[in-house]
Amino acid sequence: MRLAVVVQRYGTDLNGGAELHARYVAEHLARHAEVEVLTTCATDYITWRNELDAGLDRVNGLRVRRFPVSCERDVTDFGQRSKQVFEEPHSVAEELAWLRSEGPTSPSLINHLRRQGDEYDYCIFFSYRYYHAYHGIRVAAPRAVLVPTAERDPALGLRIFGDSFRGVRALMYNSHEERALIQAVSNNESVPGVVVGIGSEVPAQPEPLRFRQATGIEGPVVIYVGRIDENKGCSELFDYFRRYARVSPQLTLVLIGNPVTPIPVHPRIRHLGYIADQEKFDAMAAADLLVMPSYYESLSMVTLEAWALGRPVLVNGRCDVLCGQCIRSNAGLYYESYEEFAEALHTIVSSSALRNALGSNGRAYFNAHYAWPVIERKYLDMLDRLEREEAASVKPTQPRVGWFGRRRRNLPPARQEVDRLPTGPASRSSGNNDVGPAS
Repeated sequence: MRLAVVVQRYGTDLNGGAELHARYVAEHLARHAEVEVLTTCATDYITWRNELDAGLDRVNGLRVRRFPVSCERDVTDFGQRSKQVFEEPHSVAEELAWLRSEGPTSPSLINHLRRQGDEYDYCIFFSYRYYHAYHGIRVAAPRAVLVPTAERDPALGLRIFGDSFRGVRALMYNSHEERALIQAVSNNESVPGVVVGIGSEVPAQPEPLRFRQATGIEGPVVIYVGRIDENKGCSELFDYFRRYARVSPQLTLVLIGNPVTPIPVHPRIRHLGYIADQEKFDAMAAADLLVMPSYYESLSMVTLEAWALGRPVLVNGRCDVLCGQCIRSNAGLYYESYEEFAEALHTIVSSSALRNALGSNGRAYFNAHYAWPVIERKYLDMLDRLEREEAASVKPTQPRVGWFGRRRRNLPPARQEVDRLPTGPASRSSGNNDVGPAS
């Protein structure tokens, strides 16, 4: 079997969640099939500037085919178009203009799929909201499998993406909540889908003492790992932690990741920057708990890594995915206000028995659902199923409406559409079953 993994950026030095997800899946599926990665020459997700050479490359032994981005992102234009389609009545043409402005726009990648797509048995597209996935699915629908990586953000409410969710052979969801969201917005229950998620490359023997010795940090530690960004809830985390530190000054907040938002100067906040994976896992193993303040996640790989290491988590309860994962695993607590944050943080830090119990539950949950043999088996089972089914049974994407129809401003604000979707954690059985009805 020959597979194409199609993703906006690709490389070992990229720390985006979807990009890392795609690389891990590509490398693990390469144990069972011939895998080629199709991606762009960009490394920066803000500008999409071409920084790598177009053509063939090798990354960790995998064949990677890179295509140039036709234009860099104009941040001002993208912001204006986002406001237009998220907050105002708009047209299909304006949604498509938003998609081009978002980038990375790579017509040569789409032309490759159009001309040579039949060289692949299946094309696995990552991240529904980008140019490569939207246009790639339209030219490769009989072979298209989508890993949506969708969150509860306004882009999900754009009308153009309904066909992407309905017009593929299968969807590989990150969580029960993501599946419920996509089914609610697109009515795609008839499309086969399975909740898969992603594994991680967690070392068998992390060394927490090495982290303590290298940093000189003593006492209890709460750790945050990821992009330090207001959009990830970090500003609220800083506010909550500084308030908590006034009454409990022994706790240290350790931050690992690149900052996009300013980090306050505080004696109990330590920013270590972007560090190697082994150092990151040593730090997580040394921490009393991981905090994940994000409002929007499709899964949260770092939460799974904390559980794999036997560490409890404290998450933003206003994120349906994180809250649902804590409920299903019984491996973490969640909060919706400062008072709940402070109480939950104190409860975890002050009780080693609770930390051990939550951590043990987390490790068991990770091993049952996110160990690599489990992930690989779900992908292979779905691909085997698709091999047995007729590709002709896939519903084609709908043709675009005419010139005047595309410009009619009859679509509601995308944020309004998302606000209407169901909220809260999803049960394991919500929506269709694990693979959905036959096509």
